[in-house]
Amino acid sequence: MAPPATASAGGSDSRFFNTSKKGEMHELRMELHSTDRTVKVDAVKKVIASMTVGKDVSMLFTDVLNCAQTANIELKKLVYLYLINYAKSQPELTLLAVNTFVKDANDPNPLIRALAVRTMGCIRVDRITEYLCEPLGRALRDEDPYVRKTAAVCTAKLYDIAPELVKERGFIETLHDLISDSNPSVVANGVAALSEISETSGRDVMKISASVLQKLLAALNECTEWGQVFILDSLAKYTPADAREAEGIIERVTPRLQHANSAVVMSAVKVILSYMDVMSGGAHADSIRALTRKLAPPLVTLLNSEPEIQYVALRNINLIVQKRPNILENEIKVFFCKYNDPIYVKMEKLEIIIKLVSEKNIDQVLLELKEYATEVDVDFVRKSVSAIGRCAVKLERAAERCIGVLLELIQTKVNYVVQESVIVIKDIFRRYPNRYESIIATLCDNLDTLDEPQAKASMIWIIGEYAERIDNADELLDAFLETFEEEDPAVQLQLLTATVKCFLKNPEETQDMVQRVLDLATEESDNPDLRDRGFIYWRLLSTDPEAAKLVVLGDKPIIEDDTFRLEPNLLNLLVGQIATLSSIYHKPPEAFVVRAKRGTMDSDGMGVGDDEGDEEEYEDENDVHRGGGGDDLLDMGGLSMSDNAAPANNYGSGLEADMFGAAPAANEPEARMSKVCAPEKSGGIELWAGFRQVNGAVKLEVDVRNISSNVPVSTLAVQLNKNSFGLSPATQQIICNPPIPVGGSGKHSVELVINPAMLTQAPAGQPASPQIQVAIKNMTTGLVFYFAVNFAFEALFSPDGALERSTFIESWKSIDDKKELYGTVSDLPPESTDIDKVAEKFKAHHIFLIARRPVPNAEGQEVAYFSMRTTTGMVFMAELTFKNGVNAAKVCLKTEQIAYGVQAKIALETLLQS
Repeated sequence: MAPPATASAGGSDSRFFNTSKKGEMHELRMELHSTDRTVKVDAVKKVIASMTVGKDVSMLFTDVLNCAQTANIELKKLVYLYLINYAKSQPELTLLAVNTFVKDANDPNPLIRALAVRTMGCIRVDRITEYLCEPLGRALRDEDPYVRKTAAVCTAKLYDIAPELVKERGFIETLHDLISDSNPSVVANGVAALSEISETSGRDVMKISASVLQKLLAALNECTEWGQVFILDSLAKYTPADAREAEGIIERVTPRLQHANSAVVMSAVKVILSYMDVMSGGAHADSIRALTRKLAPPLVTLLNSEPEIQYVALRNINLIVQKRPNILENEIKVFFCKYNDPIYVKMEKLEIIIKLVSEKNIDQVLLELKEYATEVDVDFVRKSVSAIGRCAVKLERAAERCIGVLLELIQTKVNYVVQESVIVIKDIFRRYPNRYESIIATLCDNLDTLDEPQAKASMIWIIGEYAERIDNADELLDAFLETFEEEDPAVQLQLLTATVKCFLKNPEETQDMVQRVLDLATEESDNPDLRDRGFIYWRLLSTDPEAAKLVVLGDKPIIEDDTFRLEPNLLNLLVGQIATLSSIYHKPPEAFVVRAKRGTMDSDGMGVGDDEGDEEEYEDENDVHRGGGGDDLLDMGGLSMSDNAAPANNYGSGLEADMFGAAPAANEPEARMSKVCAPEKSGGIELWAGFRQVNGAVKLEVDVRNISSNVPVSTLAVQLNKNSFGLSPATQQIICNPPIPVGGSGKHSVELVINPAMLTQAPAGQPASPQIQVAIKNMTTGLVFYFAVNFAFEALFSPDGALERSTFIESWKSIDDKKELYGTVSDLPPESTDIDKVAEKFKAHHIFLIARRPVPNAEGQEVAYFSMRTTTGMVFMAELTFKNGVNAAKVCLKTEQIAYGVQAKIALETLLQS
């Protein structure tokens, strides 16, 4: 039966993605050499489709390249797309296309001329750049504006590869000439290219003069929306000569506030805010008031967009209201949360509400926050209750009304509401001492509901601070002391201080209690902060009780309102970065991203550390090889199989390759495998996964078991989501050879490399997540299945992790005690209580013994010190304490990279228990 007519229609290119024939490469090669133009175009489309879904079609390189000799622009575009993708892996063969590029750069058709220049700029092969300069020079002066604007962007790409070449050929001066171009799109691209070169070089090559300024403002009204963004961003970096010039520029920029594109709006806001600083002063007060009124409507309009745009707008508004709160002082209602707002939008709105709250609108805000406190989302409720407390701290006259609302919420007896209320009431007591202590009795009635460390610590602080006003303060503290050893360190510290306060205020009845808590703190605790504080109190109480009263019961500093908590210099810097990632992270650019240095080309043309595209990347000193894979896990179509170069041998120190280049046999650690995918969720295939390091390379070990799939498993594609370690597969294909039939199984390794684009930063103050989300696609059936597996952090440890003893001691002392992590590992196997055997086991995982010593005045106890370094340069130092006859060990870990300290500590504890 003939296929439907639509199957061959030119507009139905999705059919090229549906083929799964075997041996199709030979068939494709034949079609690529066809004399029929339609067959040839379809063949190249099939190749591009295969490349898109992750199949390796690099063996067709020369066949596809031959198709470039055509006048058909559709076919030429497809061929050039293929060349860009595979040029890095086939640099020598790419040189064969140079003549085609040079010829096309002189083509009568401007589209083909631009296409040739753009493609040569995207092919990051050193030897290609030699041939790019002449066509690029002509293109920058081409009669067609489309060619000129394409050449402008290509110049920035060339500067990224060969900056000296750009300077020698005078291309930067040519870009300056393009700013005077009659076509606004060319002007915008010229500005974008110069801005990119400025960022790459660290020098201001833009150099806006009075004449250039007028040309930019003239082009602003005519170019595309993204061209307007480039021009506005450049204007934001310009410093006007005086207030009059600033006012003139603002007048030309203000119409952009009504633009439909939110990026244009935010860039215009950035320019106006920057120039308002220049206009500061009494003479321009009326102008600033008028601008303030004009800025509010566009910012409010952004809050009617999609949630993602709302969030970005809110993060920027957060900065704007800190810089100039009067812009939105009358618009607080628009920040009230809607029932269907996503949680991340609600949280940002609460932050802005707190910043805009004043004595005029406090009653309205309190009613709104009280309503939020009855919502179902626990995090949102906590933030709302906390917001009520922050309003009290911010507005002295409204504090009593805020406390009234908090007491009403406490009466609801909802556990997390009560706990958050206790936390914020402690802050209110600190802000307004001796004014609202009458509510302490209500708080004491709810002691039983407290089970979170912060809430307990706050309540204990209140009891200790106001012990003289609480009849049974000693009994309340005694109840907490029963579980002292199990409590969080923050609770233990507060208990210690509160008990000492209670003793100093009522020594007769609390002497036994203070003795007991001092014993617990100094003799039973492993926490050095708690021990040190206990010893200080003990010595103070035993030598000079009056001095103890002055220290412990002295007046506390009144806490300040932290609503506007950014430093003025940082705030000014971030306001200048509005509409960039800095304004979302609230960090300066250098704190989270740097421009990667492009490597020079080696003998075979492969760049070290280079990458296609012009994006900025996370800095990683050890990032030599970048794997693919910044794609969303939900889009398996983004998988690429282009990275087939075999990884270089990287055997750690102490291992030497044999005469054939292979690694000698070594006792490589086994991966800890766990079942991650049940057959009912993955088309009859069961998956087990784990991580380990082999010859210096991180491996994802996958055990594939075909439980009930009638189709043998032959090829799998693997993709990782962004993760805390920046891991990405070096190659995204798992070949099961032979295919795994029903009842069979096979073990496979996927090499992982560190890719800065795959790195997710841990939230401030939170440990890095150990979880790695993985997607696997069965290329035979097309089924995609997902799972998450915890990463074995020891797989990242490098062979060069052994520190010199002197370096270890200096580093240990230099790290703040707040960056220490403690733990006790119990039920250890016998070999894990012998330091020699532990050191041997650890060494296999690149954890190195630095020193060992007996513990003074503690018979049978010995301490061992270890160091480890990850391949990304993070250093961890550990102190392990062992005791004869006890199958447990105490672990103390120090690191500057505290977000990853938890993972390093877990790795040590897991290895000890294995």
